[in-house]
Amino acid sequence: MFKFFENLVDPFAGYEPQDAPPRRLWPWLKDYIRPFCRVFLVTALLSVLIASGDIALIWYVGRLVDLMAAGTPAEVIATHWPEFLTVTLVIALLRPVISGAGTALLHNTILPNFGTMIRWRAHRHVLRQPVGWFESDFAGRIANRIMQAPPAAGDAVFQTFDAMSFGLVTVIGAALLLADADPRLVLPLLVWLGLYGLLVRWTIRHAGPAAKASADARSAVTGHVVDAYSNITSLKLFAHHTREEATAKDMIQHARLKFQEEMRIIVRMDVTLTMLNGLLIISVIGWAGLLWYQGAASVGAVAAAAALVLRLNNLTYWLMWATTGLVQALGTVQEGMETITQPLSVLDAPEAKPLDWQGGHIRFEGVSHSYGKGTGGIRDISFEIAPGEKVGLVGRSGAGKTTLVKLLLRFHEAESGRILIDGQDISRITQDSLRRRIGMVQQDSSLLHRSVRDNILYGRPEASEAEMIAAAKLAEAHDFITSLSDPEGRTGYDAHVGERGVKLSGGQRQRIALARVILKDAPLLILDEATSALDSVSEAAIQEALYRVMSGKTVIAIAHRLSTIAAMDRILVLDDGRITEEGTHQELLARGGLYAGLWARQSGGFLRA
Repeated sequence: MFKFFENLVDPFAGYEPQDAPPRRLWPWLKDYIRPFCRVFLVTALLSVLIASGDIALIWYVGRLVDLMAAGTPAEVIATHWPEFLTVTLVIALLRPVISGAGTALLHNTILPNFGTMIRWRAHRHVLRQPVGWFESDFAGRIANRIMQAPPAAGDAVFQTFDAMSFGLVTVIGAALLLADADPRLVLPLLVWLGLYGLLVRWTIRHAGPAAKASADARSAVTGHVVDAYSNITSLKLFAHHTREEATAKDMIQHARLKFQEEMRIIVRMDVTLTMLNGLLIISVIGWAGLLWYQGAASVGAVAAAAALVLRLNNLTYWLMWATTGLVQALGTVQEGMETITQPLSVLDAPEAKPLDWQGGHIRFEGVSHSYGKGTGGIRDISFEIAPGEKVGLVGRSGAGKTTLVKLLLRFHEAESGRILIDGQDISRITQDSLRRRIGMVQQDSSLLHRSVRDNILYGRPEASEAEMIAAAKLAEAHDFITSLSDPEGRTGYDAHVGERGVKLSGGQRQRIALARVILKDAPLLILDEATSALDSVSEAAIQEALYRVMSGKTVIAIAHRLSTIAAMDRILVLDDGRITEEGTHQELLARGGLYAGLWARQSGGFLRA
């Protein structure tokens, strides 16, 4: 039975991804609600039936009191036993079936699948964001929003069906029941309903912004805490415990104050509601008692009215809390939408085709990019790299070297100009096909918190075990990998490396990252300060491995340590976002320009003969 309800909606069913999702709440939710339309409709109908049944029970209690007062027990039972039997069967058999079906739809179909669908699609959307997008936000805050918004959306749907529809039917049924006893009994209910509606409106208007502000503050705390944990080495190295504690305390205090503001609204609402419900109880039961005194209402009618308003008293607290929960949930969803509905800034063109690699002739034509700031970055860069050529990029920090690489990888779109590979504008080819042709080794090659095997196979998941080990050996990593172990007892290639590979030394991380690139075997290799963070012994070993990997490939190498690229076929010197010098190592030294000045300031390193 559970599987039937759990599988009514597939949260991972195919859908058409949106590059620019709606930024407003209801248009955004509409796409997620669509697969659940039939489930929501049936759930709403069952909620109406359940609420109607509860009102009917209260009405029947009044009828039962009147029947019992109309004759002896034997006479009542003899006359009405078929009716009593029918009501008994309905309560014992039919009511549990309807209630069970409604509960199963809410708890087994909607709650697990609705939030899962939103989280899955939101995660897919965020993964499609360019690298620059992640660089402008806390990873912790992004993850927090991905994790909190979907269940909050599920809670909002749950509250709508479990409380709102149920409460609405109950109030309408109560009005009809009181009107049946005496139309005048509806008047205090209508007055109360109007005041209750004003209270709900006030609560929504104030609780919504307060809930969003509280959710924002919580996300900020999460982002800061994750940032501190991710950079724990720097925190310890600079002995900034006190500073970090003070900053965290301020942020946590800010979150506390925002939460307190939210709770003040709840307390005001609760006290006001208690007063309104007190007036409702006094007015309805008092009026019903007066009508009974005047002979205008039966004892059963008074009993039904009393039971009804007492039920409404309890129900309204539940409804108000449900309303508040609904508003809080929607506030959390809206806060999460600030991240998960941001449009993609780097897109495949509608007619984009896979890259047709014909050797890898790279051409930059008047390329400029300043990250939208108007200054910095690179300006009007033009150059070519022939297939199989090995080119070094040199320049001061901030000269634009890494920007060139990011544009070639389409981590950002060039603001002007174009980049071509084998005559194909990379803005007109698919991003995945472009990056599959590029292998990159960075200065800080962070690893996934998975096994060594998983990290190396990330380069080419379909590779065999033998191919993976061969890549590790070529990267001079196999020997130390076989000696690895982790706290869970996993060893060798099964050992986990810790978050970002923190359980390994810098040289070990770099060799595993290199093994991953070797296994990928892409024809274009980018080296971004690949050895500058290593000691001389580790650098020498990895540099030798890199030279083996470079054979037969087009290579772009960024380096501050000029000795590591002196043997390149050609060196481009960047300064202030432009190419100012170009030539071989010896030609640039003979020119006596910027490169010669940088070389003169450096010593050590090694040259490949």
